[in-house]
Amino acid sequence: MSATEITAGQLGIRYLIDGSHDASLGMFELTVPPASNVPPPHSHSRNEEVVYALEGTLRYTVGSETRDLTAGQSMHTPRGTVHAFSNPFDRVARALIVLSPDIGAQYFKDVAAVVNAGGPPDKAALITVMSRYGLVPAAPK
Repeated sequence: MSATEITAGQLGIRYLIDGSHDASLGMFELTVPPASNVPPPHSHSRNEEVVYALEGTLRYTVGSETRDLTAGQSMHTPRGTVHAFSNPFDRVARALIVLSPDIGAQYFKDVAAVVNAGGPPDKAALITVMSRYGLVPAAPK
């Protein structure tokens, strides 16, 4: 199976394994340029996630723990735990993301349709997409 390339705003998603069709695990490469707009802190009601840094530095938060992940470092996000990521550094960060069960490439295609529509992203539409796939935005602090 060939990789599916998706651009959602400034983020690049290269879906390597789409396990959403049979509820198995999925895997994609995430590219985060410096100072990119990123998703708000959120949790997954149906999935757990592992992030493994490949290049650059990715700031990753799981619950109350924030770490700056460099190549070879990883973090695990249990189902239902609020997490977020960013790249406040001066070079591109790339990470391998594994989801179990997989959320699927279609989620990112749906997000891209909202984010890439032009103008500021429609937050209500993004929340609708997130909700459809079991993502829950964190309550503002």
